[in-house]
Amino acid sequence: MDPKMAVHRDGDVAEVVIDIKNVWKVFGDRGTEALAAIHKENLSKQDVLERFNAVVGVADVSLNIRSGEIFCVMGLSGSGKSTLVRHINRLLEPTSGRIVVGGRDILQLSAQELRNYRNQQIAMVFQNFALLPHRSVLDNIAMPLEIRALNKNERLARAEQVLEMVELTGWGHKFAHELSGGMQQRVGLARALAADPDVLLMDEPASSLDPIATARIEELIDELRTDFSVVIVTHSMQQAARVSQKTAFFHMGDLVEYGDTTQIFTNPVDQRTQDYITGRFG
Repeated sequence: MDPKMAVHRDGDVAEVVIDIKNVWKVFGDRGTEALAAIHKENLSKQDVLERFNAVVGVADVSLNIRSGEIFCVMGLSGSGKSTLVRHINRLLEPTSGRIVVGGRDILQLSAQELRNYRNQQIAMVFQNFALLPHRSVLDNIAMPLEIRALNKNERLARAEQVLEMVELTGWGHKFAHELSGGMQQRVGLARALAADPDVLLMDEPASSLDPIATARIEELIDELRTDFSVVIVTHSMQQAARVSQKTAFFHMGDLVEYGDTTQIFTNPVDQRTQDYITGRFG
């Protein structure tokens, strides 16, 4: 396999918070064997599927994300964007590669260190909101702090504070089914913010929302971001253009190019990016 080298057009010298090096994810029982054959025989993705019944989800990806950035990972469904981002909190384990977050190789963390990392350094807002239906809004938001064993008064006070930040004051004792989709997504965002993470991951955070709710979520992301980095998975060029400083474009597991969002959208250097922007894909 000889994927085109991704082009990084970026002169930013801010601190690197996430450094991803040569990450591969090959799905299947013979994924490790398939990857060895890829390196030895230069197999194509189709070869890997036919010989090993394995699928290359992410192919030799290297990129970095800097402090304070809103970074969009963009591409068609099945392009590998969500797969890559799920490696950052180790919801998926790479077949090979290295991932350093905040100066630590997270692939070397022990089970306890990984739990602490997920609870204290990184947070995720899911596409389907992932609120617990038996918990009130406040209790959903306070859950990361409960895991940290903060006392009830402290965690509920923090939950109330964050609830105000996402403009849902007075809704704390409601349950998820009593909220609109946009409100539920704001609760998911509040839960992530309550943990005061260094990195916030968002997987298609507005894909099921109407345009007004989408716009408010995007505004909140920009308003509330202070000293943490945001990584957003999206298939929407419009969303990437509105909220992100940097964008990475994926196609069939390959990182095609990444860097300044405006540069990529106005002057893409790879034909696959150009095809996506002009609507030739799909």
